[in-house]
Amino acid sequence: MNRRMRWLGVLGLSFMLLFMTTALAEEETNGSWPREISVSEGVIVMYQPQPESLNGNLLQARSAVAVEMKGAKEPVYGAIWFEARLDTDRDAGLAYITDVSVTRVRFPTQDQKKSKQFIALLEREMPKWQFPISMERLMTTLELEDKRSDIADNISTKAPKIIFVNEPAVLISIDGEPRMKEVSNSKLMRVNNTPYTILFDTSSKNYYLNADAKTWYAAKDIKGDWNVAKSVPNEVTAQAPKSEAVEQPEETGKPGPIPKIIVETEPAELISATGDPEFTPISGTDLLYVSNTESDVFKDINSQNYYVLLSGRWYSGSNLNGPWKYVPGEKLPEDFSKIPEDSEMGTVLYAVPGTDIAEEAVLDAQIPQTAMIDRKTAKLSVEYDGNPKFETLKGTKLTYAANTATPVIKVDKQYYACSEAVWFVSDSPKGSWAVATFVPNVIYTIPPDSPLYYVTFVRIYKVTDEYVYVGYTPGYTGTYVYHTTIVYGTGYYWPGWYGYYYYPRRSTWGYHVRWNSRTGFRFGLSYSSGPFTFTIGRGGWYRGGWWGPGRYRGYHRGYRHGSRAGYRAGYRAGQRNATKNNIYNNKSNTNRLSTQSINAGKQAKGSAASKRANNVYADKNGNVHRKSDKGWEQNTKSGWSSEKAVTHSGSTKAKPAAKPKPSNAGASRSLERSSSTRQRGAQRSSRSRGGMGRGGGRR
Repeated sequence: MNRRMRWLGVLGLSFMLLFMTTALAEEETNGSWPREISVSEGVIVMYQPQPESLNGNLLQARSAVAVEMKGAKEPVYGAIWFEARLDTDRDAGLAYITDVSVTRVRFPTQDQKKSKQFIALLEREMPKWQFPISMERLMTTLELEDKRSDIADNISTKAPKIIFVNEPAVLISIDGEPRMKEVSNSKLMRVNNTPYTILFDTSSKNYYLNADAKTWYAAKDIKGDWNVAKSVPNEVTAQAPKSEAVEQPEETGKPGPIPKIIVETEPAELISATGDPEFTPISGTDLLYVSNTESDVFKDINSQNYYVLLSGRWYSGSNLNGPWKYVPGEKLPEDFSKIPEDSEMGTVLYAVPGTDIAEEAVLDAQIPQTAMIDRKTAKLSVEYDGNPKFETLKGTKLTYAANTATPVIKVDKQYYACSEAVWFVSDSPKGSWAVATFVPNVIYTIPPDSPLYYVTFVRIYKVTDEYVYVGYTPGYTGTYVYHTTIVYGTGYYWPGWYGYYYYPRRSTWGYHVRWNSRTGFRFGLSYSSGPFTFTIGRGGWYRGGWWGPGRYRGYHRGYRHGSRAGYRAGYRAGQRNATKNNIYNNKSNTNRLSTQSINAGKQAKGSAASKRANNVYADKNGNVHRKSDKGWEQNTKSGWSSEKAVTHSGSTKAKPAAKPKPSNAGASRSLERSSSTRQRGAQRSSRSRGGMGRGGGRR
């Protein structure tokens, strides 16, 4: 027994040590603040940066610092301003502040001699460092700036065809009238311009639509009534797509009825309810939401108008059958901003101007995903449907290759191709292609009503003899800042290329686009009683192409009949399988990325100072403040003072103190905002690591 107890004790100690080691390792990389850096003179404590601007991947920020010199009784507080390169990894949820360049240092409580000593120390040490910061912390602390351009204001808000049905239904989108293509060695033809598997049997004159490995629908008219097929020819079932393995949600409730199939050949969105609308009140508001639909549908009690949210755009109507009119977010009823963030409908707050979620979504759309491309190993091969055919790019004097899935743009005598967020250049449209070190500014004038607008969100930041530092913001994947919120897609429709192969263009409508803070915009189905398979992305029976957000390819778990939470399960399954945000991790970029870490050569990251509160701030003049139980305090020559929070001109010598004011009276609005956003970022970061997303809602 004693031996067994000793063994259990050793085992328990081993688990404890393993846990401690894992926790310490996570502490080093999870972006926690403040950070401690040991130097020969003592210890430097750097508090969480307060970003001032982000231009491309160039971050300008200030930070409060504390220098604890060996033998000194108290730390000395100051402020430091710096410029740095921001390297991001959205999949890991981290950004790295690297290539730090100190632009200004101020120690307001020290004499000139000591200030110079501390300034020299920081200017010597900081360029050696790089710091991790969680994307959540970075995003919430960025100052909200108007990053819109006149070009972005031209995004379309025209309503698609909005269809409401009070029964389970699935929208099948076809890109224009059906284009048929023969299936070799069979009597079948395939509808070529849709991501769904739709086949036509020339013998029986039946259309067949694949739902999953076991289920097919059949119809005599592609736009007519579809029913589950009792028997399906073997040559039809042989054409079923092979689905990728997917994590399945836990099933709740009873299986729902077989959904109705609705086929549309124009931009459309489907709102499918399981019966007559069931209205549920939203606490603290005069709003109701329709609880028996997967769509975001509201009713304002005061006006009796309905509101629907589609691809980040609001539309209003007097009844659920329309007509629907676009409503700018700023003109929504005030109660929309009062929707509780953690409520069932908290997920729509990203589209409500003025809310924290909306501001953070806009900021997130400005943070790039970065990578370092190896100029020697990066290759590109562009496939055309025949010889390259160039057409005028609408809104410009440029031409682009219409018969390829790869954006190829002709500028003067050169050709620029954007492949998986990497720019290439060639003297010929057929190559050979080299990694571009420069992109002509004229390309960045491409407007939203052109099919290649999305390439304007891919940038080149830095070039060396061996590497090209590149990055893209979420506009490349379809997330655009429109006024004070984000939307998905430009709202314009472009027919695909039809030749021997079919190349679809990007689409805003038809895929039930929804936003989630952890995954960004993702698509789903309006309703399905079981798995429903369709192909999004490359491969299959068409060459290249793009369908829906995220270029997701694979399998979608259907919704279950029961609670609203049950309906959400299918949507979440699709989200989990979508690649979150990092296109540079795609297979096509495997041989393009440098094997050398983008942050290689940098020295100590510093350790997370877990025993120190992350409550110290630098104001814009370099004065240091902290928020404690006593309220706002300012660091002065006599220590921390809560009686006054004076501001200075920014010069090295402080102005005489103003008349003492009550505690907190001197805390500026920007400091209060810095404090609240820092706390919010820490909470979001903690929830993100724990598996919970930003943005609320129980969807």
